[in-house]
Amino acid sequence: QVQLVESGGGLVQAGGSLRLSCAASGRTFSSYRMGWFRQAPGKEREFVTAIRWNSGSTVYADSVKGRFTISRDSAKSTAYLQMNSLKPEDTAVYYCAAVQGGLGFPRTPRQYDYWGQGTQVTVSS
Repeated sequence: QVQLVESGGGLVQAGGSLRLSCAASGRTFSSYRMGWFRQAPGKEREFVTAIRWNSGSTVYADSVKGRFTISRDSAKSTAYLQMNSLKPEDTAVYYCAAVQGGLGFPRTPRQYDYWGQGTQVTVSS
């Protein structure tokens, strides 16, 4: 059974940085796609970024492009989300998600099979 555990959230001032981690276990993830989503209060869960585990290719939402970077460490079975130049509108609970196989980059929550518990990111102005 796949388990995903996020960490690294917290409170940061606008313009600051945070790095989130998503520790994955229960499978060999070479054929997986890993994604990060976020959900602010009263809003739907939205796509942030995704990575193909084997190739390392990535895709980003326009709202974070140039500020956020997704990566993975295969030896540690861990995905990362480096967030720079944070803005108050980045405040949300951030979730990592995983799905095996498929084509392209899934961008909707229903396309992912496994989810972490989420980690809160709060950006103060």
